[in-house]
Amino acid sequence: MDYQALADLLFPNVTDTPESLEERFPSRNAPEGAVITRMAPSPTGFVHLGNLVQGLISERMAHQSGGVLFLRVEDTDAKREVPGAVEVLIDTLKHYGICFDEGATHDGDFGSYGPYRQRQRAAIYHVFAKKLVAEGQAYPCFCTEKELTAMREKQEAAKENFGYYGKYAIWRDRSIEDIQAEISAGKPWVLRFRSTGSIENQFKFDDVVKGKLTITENDIDHVLLKSDGIPTYHFAHAVDDHLMHTTHVVRGDEWMATLPFHIQLFKALGFKLPKYVHIGPLMKMDGDSKRKFSKRKDPESALTYYKAEGYPVASVREYLLTLLNSNFEDWRRANPDADVDEFKFTPKKLNPAGSLFDIAKLIDVSKNVISRMDADTVYNLLTEWAKEFDSDFAEKLSADPAYAKAILSIGRGGKKPRKDIAVWKEAKAYMGFFYDEYLEKPVFDQKFGADTVKTALAKFLEKFDISDDSGVWFDKVKAITEEMGLTTDMKAYKADPDAFPGTVADVSTFIRQAVTGKTNSPDLYTVMQILGYDRTVARIKTVMEAL
Repeated sequence: MDYQALADLLFPNVTDTPESLEERFPSRNAPEGAVITRMAPSPTGFVHLGNLVQGLISERMAHQSGGVLFLRVEDTDAKREVPGAVEVLIDTLKHYGICFDEGATHDGDFGSYGPYRQRQRAAIYHVFAKKLVAEGQAYPCFCTEKELTAMREKQEAAKENFGYYGKYAIWRDRSIEDIQAEISAGKPWVLRFRSTGSIENQFKFDDVVKGKLTITENDIDHVLLKSDGIPTYHFAHAVDDHLMHTTHVVRGDEWMATLPFHIQLFKALGFKLPKYVHIGPLMKMDGDSKRKFSKRKDPESALTYYKAEGYPVASVREYLLTLLNSNFEDWRRANPDADVDEFKFTPKKLNPAGSLFDIAKLIDVSKNVISRMDADTVYNLLTEWAKEFDSDFAEKLSADPAYAKAILSIGRGGKKPRKDIAVWKEAKAYMGFFYDEYLEKPVFDQKFGADTVKTALAKFLEKFDISDDSGVWFDKVKAITEEMGLTTDMKAYKADPDAFPGTVADVSTFIRQAVTGKTNSPDLYTVMQILGYDRTVARIKTVMEAL
């Protein structure tokens, strides 16, 4: 077989050479040890938590090493492409702090190694396809879908491995005359890789996450170019990662099955193999067993879920780092106020089997993250969320920012800040009573008659002075308690509850409910200071009139 003649027959218009492409995409001027990596999603329109996990791993590896993170769109499967999906992906990842140094953007491409959309790189792939054909490492296949189906059925009946290999690779060694005849007849063809592997052979491979692996060679003549001239993922990623000088490939371990072929393909092309970082799937408890996250079953698999619930970006990022690096929580305890990006992330601490997602742990992390924010930050993030998901609440917050920030300042700062809010969706329930429109009618404990409650409130109004400090304020509450024949000795009450009709805690609760509508609220003295004398008194009087 004259392989060069075959290459010229299949690719008559390809005049570029691999050498000229190497000159067009020279080595990057990056510091030693810098990680050059990418996200390379298919534009299917659904951005899930796994995308963010992969993006966070890639971003940390690249930027902590002084490297580059780029976005390459793998749009070779036109049937699955959703219009606008690339823009959705870019915006969503940017929202979560994953920003790209180069690659596909809203307005085209940015960077010196583009195009960054694979369908626009067809001519580049054809150069290397022609090279493989000229070297006898690839060949055209004219099998129809009917023939391939029949082949698969035959393999199934014989209990053989599925695939185009050995005796089933009927176009592997056909003459150039046979090939010319099919082309002249207008028959469509795909380009297949000529595998030299055998499933009888194994070799060693070192994965960044999985460690040392024993891998069986690939014996399948996989498709490199489809009949429309667009490459498969396998071929495209090899060419792209070489020309874009990718040093590390971060991807899900579902790609492990194709690793033997990818290693084989890089070697055939004469390319240096990047380091592979195969990450395990996110897992979830389902009853007593673990299962993989499901796009269909689990709403929290979609990144839109976290935005709608109101999880701050910082909370989601911090929680994911607790999943990805087991030493992160120790670091956070030692560095409670440090920027999360100061943490030295390493892919070597990723769990090879995947991480267990725990929504309760996320909530706990989020409470801690929000508790460390100052009031201005909380106000800005809460208002931004409310503008999209609760417009009426947003109007209340925006109408008087100073008032809202005063509310959000309660219990903030210090060594033990309050942890009332885990997500912005909870904020209205926490602070809504400060706004008259959201104030709920209190429901008092039925063991106390209306007269008892009313008496306590009336005595409080008689003594209430907005200028009192908190100590004087509470002394007055205790005095009211004793005047009503209740006790301020909580220790004695706990020892013998039946000996007392009520306590200072009950009186405080009557006042709290009258002012806030709730049995639990932030510090009541501070609440009254923010509401002011007139609004506090008016609320108490309204409740008394209703009793």
